[in-house]
Amino acid sequence: MTDSVAPAAPTHMTPDLWATTARAIEAEVAKVIVGQRDLVRGVIVCLLSEGHALLEGVPGLGKTQLLKALSDAVTVEFSRVQFTPDLMPADIVGTQVLDTDADGNRAFSFREGPVFANLVLADEVNRATPKTQSALLEAMQERTVTVGGTTRDLPRPFLVMATQNPLEMEGTYSLPEAQLDRFLFKLHVPLPPADELVTILQRTTGSATATPTPVADAATLSSMIELTRQVPVPAHVLRYAVDLVVATHRDSATATDRVRSFVRFGSSPRGAQALVLAGKATALFDGRPSVSTDDIAAVARPALRHRLVLGYEAVANDVTADQLVDELLETIEPVGSGFSGAA
Repeated sequence: MTDSVAPAAPTHMTPDLWATTARAIEAEVAKVIVGQRDLVRGVIVCLLSEGHALLEGVPGLGKTQLLKALSDAVTVEFSRVQFTPDLMPADIVGTQVLDTDADGNRAFSFREGPVFANLVLADEVNRATPKTQSALLEAMQERTVTVGGTTRDLPRPFLVMATQNPLEMEGTYSLPEAQLDRFLFKLHVPLPPADELVTILQRTTGSATATPTPVADAATLSSMIELTRQVPVPAHVLRYAVDLVVATHRDSATATDRVRSFVRFGSSPRGAQALVLAGKATALFDGRPSVSTDDIAAVARPALRHRLVLGYEAVANDVTADQLVDELLETIEPVGSGFSGAA
């Protein structure tokens, strides 16, 4: 982390200040990350919704660099855990150790693990065993850690940013559905186009390196997260989010034929929560005081793709969760909004 000091937290966070600060964070990250605008925006939406982000892509696409750049743009505590097959749960959450004082007295004390930070990078999370992956479940949902019968609060804001290689690659373990459901977004990291790759080479093969300047601290982020939750959502927008989630279930009357054929289990209620929270952050990014159905549609893919459990028929027919979500956006019409299609 740089030694620069971020500006003091404002006493009153306004929508205009929220948007200005969020775009400043985005601009600082862009000093390091070439292109990938949607990806960077998605990670910042997760941060300012106090959700968690799962980034999936083949090695070498800058996933870790993106998350490190974000930690440099905000002055909060950052930790990194490199997930490997021999990593144990105690290596993440911490453990009780037996200490001896100067008088020879012995007592157990708790040594905090790397999860006790504001931004936690779980690098290559799907290379650890399911037992170790499950150590993050309580932390991601309740933002607490229980060790030795004692529950301890994690610092706020708290964000887990996990990266994973595609699940079919050698030496990886599929993330359990319960853990996937705790990520606000699952973001795909695409290969950069040729022009952007040229710029990446220019930035990374020379002697000069760009470093983001801190533009927010923990107090500022907490104020922004609080304002995100205060954004009003019209009743018809809430209903639209609910209708989308309900339609992901094969036994729903509004499910499409392809959902009934290819989806084994649809989205949980967390999917609707993710749509609404991310919709609020998206509205604030655009300088608007309330959420529209366009905002819900804009975040539907990253909010729902990892919450659809597809059957083997989908694999056999090359059907993806994104295709099914797009189909629902085309068929589910919001009530009373004049919305004409998916974003």
